[in-house]
Amino acid sequence: MLDDNAAHCHRLAIMSDSTDSNVPAAPPSTSSSTTPGTLLSPETIGPRELVMRVMPMPADANGNGDIFGGWIMAQVDLAGSVLPARISRGRIATVAVNQFIFKQPVSVGDLLSFYAQVTRIGRTSITVHVEVFAERNPANPHVVKVTEANLTYVAIDREGKSRVFGQEA
Repeated sequence: MLDDNAAHCHRLAIMSDSTDSNVPAAPPSTSSSTTPGTLLSPETIGPRELVMRVMPMPADANGNGDIFGGWIMAQVDLAGSVLPARISRGRIATVAVNQFIFKQPVSVGDLLSFYAQVTRIGRTSITVHVEVFAERNPANPHVVKVTEANLTYVAIDREGKSRVFGQEA
């Protein structure tokens, strides 16, 4: 089965909880739709980008051998902050976790790929959708979506107060 826009990681077979096998898979874009020095606007919100890759280690696992959900949440927050930090050209802070879905457990040795896409830009805040895929089983590799989340970040000044994008931090 093909996952929605999840064809990546060396053309590996994609496994998903989706039942629609007719969904075409397209590799995520790693290019930005804006030129350096410009801020994104609602009309120029770009495609998702690979922003981080990490492999969880035994110290990140719980008593059942699965990776702690809190560890995954921390990694998603880091990955989700990459695009807002670039766009804001200054400090940002996580202001809300709007949605967080654990689709499948993560295991030690899974190679996790984090894709982020800006979904909304406001005056002082940016909402980002993050999808996490695990590349598993090196002997018979396949990729599964393990987590997805929506987070909102706010641009802040030196005193920690919200600021308008484009203003100095």
